[in-house]
Amino acid sequence: MDTKTAKLLVVVAKEPVPGKVKTRFYPALSPIDAAGLYRCFLLDRIAGVSALTGIDIAIAYTPEEARKTFAEFALGGFELFAQRGKNLGERLHNIFLDKFDLGYSAVSIVDSDSPDLPKALMEDSFQLLLTRQAEVVFGPCHDGGYYLVGMRRLHPELFRNIPWSTDNVLSTSLEKARKLGVHVKLLTLWNDLDTFEDLLAFYNKYKNRRLSDDWVGKQTFDFLSRIEKINTYFGSP
Repeated sequence: MDTKTAKLLVVVAKEPVPGKVKTRFYPALSPIDAAGLYRCFLLDRIAGVSALTGIDIAIAYTPEEARKTFAEFALGGFELFAQRGKNLGERLHNIFLDKFDLGYSAVSIVDSDSPDLPKALMEDSFQLLLTRQAEVVFGPCHDGGYYLVGMRRLHPELFRNIPWSTDNVLSTSLEKARKLGVHVKLLTLWNDLDTFEDLLAFYNKYKNRRLSDDWVGKQTFDFLSRIEKINTYFGSP
């Protein structure tokens, strides 16, 4: 590994088990449909990340016993490892800690809830870090969180005492970085799919795209097009 340029992109993901994922889609979606939709999120994310070149790729999964599930998803060079930690902050901290110990010069962690995220934004995170335009990069979401965090070295304070799952996640993180004197850059704003309203907006955005074409997010769109409650808003595609 060339430690001056070694880059790692880590996807954080949950096993798509009904009742365990995307519960905020209830009751508009059933637990089975919510899990099936999240599986499509993963397929779209894995396809997008697989298209990256010159970047090592990995999936940090939960729960610990889900390795077999992700081994079936992640064909094509993904390292697989279980997340460690009691909460999201600890899990993110431990990923950075472990991977910097291996000698990576830049690590970015991306969520699995934004299935149409362009690979260019993931590539931009490494460009900003390795050209030393930033010590930390965040990809902001409309809901006040972030879809990506990238670093050149671990800043543990950015994962401590954060109000996770609120609309103050990014603002709190940025304020901590400011107080620490950590230089931060923001990527383009992008939307996580966390609510039924998010799904409607996603469907509306892509309803004129052809499934026969190859585009980021089409597995998710195809699944949504078969959900009756989506079609009551837009009609069949």
